[in-house]
Amino acid sequence: MRLRTSITAGLALLLTAGTAWSASSNPGKATPSSAKPAASATGKSRGKRSRHSNRRERGQKAPAPERISEIQQALAKDGSFHGTPNGKWDDSTVEAMRKFQAGHGLNPSGKLDAATLQKLGLGSQTAGVAAPMPPVATSLLATKPAPPAQRQ
Repeated sequence: MRLRTSITAGLALLLTAGTAWSASSNPGKATPSSAKPAASATGKSRGKRSRHSNRRERGQKAPAPERISEIQQALAKDGSFHGTPNGKWDDSTVEAMRKFQAGHGLNPSGKLDAATLQKLGLGSQTAGVAAPMPPVATSLLATKPAPPAQRQ
């Protein structure tokens, strides 16, 4: 009799756990056993979860208007851009970029890249030139080996 009671209790526990698991795996589907979110010890309920991911979005981000104006000024200095720098990446800026890239032996895509920024004089001196360098250790502890233990 005791074995039968234990088996029945175990099955009931498994069914309850299975129902709770299926409810958590289907958040959009309401189940009769679903309850309101539990309140924390302070009495406040938990806020809604953010649906935004922490992953980086793919693709190139548009530069800030100030940076676009700098690029337009550099293109105008070269003679590729005609007009007043306005901070907008418009068709005339893309065409000026293509003209500049073609004139300097770069891929005339009209898109901004590290090599184009270097040729414009606005990029990093190392961007796109070589593989990244490992960080330089600044701590003396990280560069010197520990002295061997002395025995007495």
